Amino acid sequence: MGRIAVLIPLCLLLIAFDFYFYKAVLSVFKNWKPSTRKIFGIAWWTYSLLLIAGVFAGIFLNLFLTLRAIILVAFFLTCGSKFVMLPFLLVDDLRRSVIKIFRRKQASGPREPLPGDAIPRSEFLVKAGLVAAAVPLTSLSWGIVSGAYDYQVRRRDLYLPNLPKAFDGMTLGQITDVHSGSFYNKKAVNGGIDMLLGEKPDMIFFTGDLVNDMASEMRDYQDSFSRIKAPLGVYSCLGNHDYGDYHFGKGASPAKAKNLQDVIKTHELMGWDLLMNENRRIKVDGEEIGVLGIENWGMGRFPKYGRMDLAVKDTDDLPVKLLLSHDPSHWRNQVLTEYPQIDAMFSGHTHGMQFGVRTENMQWSPVQYIYKEWAGLYQENNQQLYVNVGYGFLGYPGRVGILPEITIFTLKRA
Repeated sequence: MGRIAVLIPLCLLLIAFDFYFYKAVLSVFKNWKPSTRKIFGIAWWTYSLLLIAGVFAGIFLNLFLTLRAIILVAFFLTCGSKFVMLPFLLVDDLRRSVIKIFRRKQASGPREPLPGDAIPRSEFLVKAGLVAAAVPLTSLSWGIVSGAYDYQVRRRDLYLPNLPKAFDGMTLGQITDVHSGSFYNKKAVNGGIDMLLGEKPDMIFFTGDLVNDMASEMRDYQDSFSRIKAPLGVYSCLGNHDYGDYHFGKGASPAKAKNLQDVIKTHELMGWDLLMNENRRIKVDGEEIGVLGIENWGMGRFPKYGRMDLAVKDTDDLPVKLLLSHDPSHWRNQVLTEYPQIDAMFSGHTHGMQFGVRTENMQWSPVQYIYKEWAGLYQENNQQLYVNVGYGFLGYPGRVGILPEITIFTLKRA
């Protein structure tokens, strides 16, 4: 009932905006024949109403994941393009309002309206808006075609002052934020896994969000991710999406509890060692380091199930401690202030907002105004954090500038 209360006003608002855009477009194509205008109107409103109906169906009905993704893509691209066009129309309306007020003030007295007194819409502004709207439509469409599965291997040296000699030069792979419920190209997903395995890392970390909501989303991809193996093991943790909060609500229920157990079981079936507020001792040639993993610990509305006090238990003797924690905000809000013994933390969660610019020398994304640490390696004193921008995608099924990431670390003694 709560979703309907939000969606109905939102849909009415979208229809109102659609009418606004529709009238603006017609105003600059005055030479269209009546039959052309009629066909355009039918096409416009059929598409708009079907799109809104599709969003309702995608939320309330059990549609195929691929069909739901197509509907959400169309909705996202349509709204994004209209949002870009909106300022041009508002500027034009403001211009017309100012002219109308100015004419009224200049009038010496009442008079009959003369032909040509009506203030037409500016063809230039409306057409400029249409051109501007085509830019995000084109770039976001290209991001779907080319960016969603354009996996990038990023290599980093990770210097750890107390690293035992036996671990010096070893490699560690990280992926995160699979969001299997969003995938629609299994061959491409397997291609990314091949890239990870081709690096032959000694150990692999997965830092949360295996699914969007439901454990069943992994049904078609469990065999693919089961291929991920490493000599020293694959270690994983849960992310905020893995608990089913966005589908079942934040309260407890038998269905929600079963879904979480199914997610946990999926990690087990794939051979991944899921760390839920616990740790493992990794031993090589008689020397050890610790791998710690906690449940999700996020800021604001994101759940805080993580228990660092449990994760660090019996690890005081270990010279290096590596922490898997899904949300990078955990690093600044708890790890730096309360757990100085953590040498490096590995996170995901931000996706780099799947939009921005990322090169060797600079990076920018709107998500940086929400998360101080959102992509790449960060260091404060002797503690480090790496934020991987994700393997999959959520909502918008593509990436522009911030491409899916496979990170390979080489452990080195500082």
